[in-house]
Amino acid sequence: MTPRRYGPLAYVPINRRPPLTWPDDARVALWVNPNVEFFSLDDVMPSNLNDRVPRDQAKIPNVRNWAVRDYGNRVGIWRLMEVLSRYGIRASAALNSEVCDHHPEIIEEGGKLGWEWIGHNQTNALRLTEMDPAAERAAIRATIDRIEAASGTRPVGWLGAGLAETWNTLDYLAEAGIRYVCDWVNDDQPYLFEIGSPPLVSLPYSVQTNDVPAYFEMKVSVPEFEAMLKRQFDTLYREGETVPRVMAIAVHPFVTGQPHRIGALDAALEYICSHEGVWRATGWEIVQHFLAQQK
Repeated sequence: MTPRRYGPLAYVPINRRPPLTWPDDARVALWVNPNVEFFSLDDVMPSNLNDRVPRDQAKIPNVRNWAVRDYGNRVGIWRLMEVLSRYGIRASAALNSEVCDHHPEIIEEGGKLGWEWIGHNQTNALRLTEMDPAAERAAIRATIDRIEAASGTRPVGWLGAGLAETWNTLDYLAEAGIRYVCDWVNDDQPYLFEIGSPPLVSLPYSVQTNDVPAYFEMKVSVPEFEAMLKRQFDTLYREGETVPRVMAIAVHPFVTGQPHRIGALDAALEYICSHEGVWRATGWEIVQHFLAQQK
């Protein structure tokens, strides 16, 4: 898309839209997005705030920072899988495609659990905004192709590493066959972009009910993160009686998968799933249901 003052979408206030419904008249469509990521020991590591040290100043290997993240793939992801399965939640996991090469067991187990895989760059150490246009287009294709080869299903969803996009990203995603994008955290309902044929869909995501910003930027405690998830749900559930909403929960295996943090997610899901009118869905299921109601 060409640079513009407002986004490639129509501005329609949430209280002035055509009616939207979820299956069985649910108030809230809940989807959970584990970010399953890979970082190379021989590459520059971001900090917990995702800032970058210039490559000529970086200390490699950064064993401490790398090992914390590797814990997520060795231990934390399995803890997340157990908790989500207990509540009948099939995750839509944002997947660095290099996980397919280095940790195929994760792909195998996610497939058994009915997880959806969505594209999330090749590695979180390199973002689309750090590439020239040709490299960006190639990286998007390579990510999707590798996940398809490993899982047997071609991803239709995308979450950019760091939610980073260039002016070209949506066009490249559309031409690669992506149907929905999670980078635009500006709504509680899906909407159509003015890009793609058929048009790309924005699926509500969150950098609020997201463990990395919550713990490392907002500095919340574990009980506070649990309370955040519950308060988020309470508001969306109340509003969803008249205007149905989407609630996204984003977690990282190296963060929420820690023994002292997993209980916050467990307790919040127990609370949320105890309510009637909560549709536990994958991202693609939500998007498909939304698209079926478009005229």
